[in-house]
Parts: sequence; C-alpha cells; structure tokens
Amino acid sequence: MPIRVLLDRVLLERRMSLTELADRVGVTIANLSILKTGKARAVRFSTLAALCRELDCQPGDLLHYEAGPSDDLPDDEDG
Repeated sequence: MPIRVLLDRVLLERRMSLTELADRVGVTIANLSILKTGKARAVRFSTLAALCRELDCQPGDLLHYEAGPSDDLPDDEDG
C-alpha cells in the first residue's frame, strides 16, 4: 500500500504510549495497533481528527504517500 502510517514516530516524539492514546481517543489498543503497523485498509475521518487533536498534529504528520506499483486501484474504488 502506498500510504504509510507514521503513528509510531509521532507517539515517540510526543513520549506517549499507545495505551494512553487509546484512552484519550476512545479507540481500542487493537485498532490503533492495526493502524500503527500499517495493516489498516481505512481510517475514519473522525478517528483521524481525534488522533490529530490528542497528538497536536496534522493528518500529514501521521500519513505519508509513497509512489509505487500498488498505486493502481480498481475502478470501483476510485474516489
């Protein structure tokens, strides 16, 4: 997937644990772990907004696009 999640880097910079962030955002540790490891296929805007609020960052601080061969989406997934 060409989108990388940089949650681990931002957590380290903020000296915050995944458990603390989960409590603040109201998302399970398991779901944040899936996001952090890059295994998530989607993220709700409300979750992204809550993460940005609690981490005092912008969405671009959490997400990074890397061009590559997996950029092609089937026609039914184009936005």
